[in-house]
Amino acid sequence: MDAVSASERLIVALDVDTKDEAAEIVKALGDAVSFYKVGYQLYIASGLEVVRELTRQGKKVFLDLKLDDTPRTVEKTIKNMEKDGIEFFTLQGNEDTAKAARAGRGERENPKFLQVPLLSSWDTKDLREHLHITDTAHRVDLDGVVVRRARRILDAGCDGVIASGTSVRKLRQKIPDILIVSPGIRPEGSDPNDHKRMLTPFDAIKAGADYLVVGRPIRNSDDPAGMARQIQNEIRRALADKNPGPASVHRVSMIPA
Repeated sequence: MDAVSASERLIVALDVDTKDEAAEIVKALGDAVSFYKVGYQLYIASGLEVVRELTRQGKKVFLDLKLDDTPRTVEKTIKNMEKDGIEFFTLQGNEDTAKAARAGRGERENPKFLQVPLLSSWDTKDLREHLHITDTAHRVDLDGVVVRRARRILDAGCDGVIASGTSVRKLRQKIPDILIVSPGIRPEGSDPNDHKRMLTPFDAIKAGADYLVVGRPIRNSDDPAGMARQIQNEIRRALADKNPGPASVHRVSMIPA
């Protein structure tokens, strides 16, 4: 298993409207942060330009576009992707989508493909509505749904999942070698915003998350770099508390496409 430092486990979400705003955040964070998430909000405005700028600066990128299209389009898209710097990429779709993505990746190690079993903005009420369950006596096991979907995601050929809340611990228990990237992370006392299933950085790592995605608590801080280091220190404490030995991250073995 590859050793991953506490600082590298923090992914800062660049959920802003323009590449200039993103550049200001990256400049403010400086050497404190080496890993960034680019999602629809910024990608629609700036495309791959912001990704290329991040990789030029030696930063790692989590490109969160939840790709879902015909297998041929998915394969060609991944094949045409930047060869360096994009560490994680999100997919949607079925088994054919994941197989096509892996074919497009070829012999490259990255990007690792992730899917979302359940959004961090969903709770049991949202899941009931999604499943059209109106009988309040009918028990809905949210974490059980996440684990079942995660198994299907891995069986389809993805490398890991995006998971939050109590689902993180359940996933680590049920699928020990799964790669878990956890959003909805909020330091103690922070506003949860639209995340209904949130964890502190310490609790998320202790529960079994490999990487944490944090956006607004850092972006809205008066001292973004200081807040990033505070979160990294929580990660460091959790790793030490969980495992006194060298910190290492779970890696899912390559599954033939």
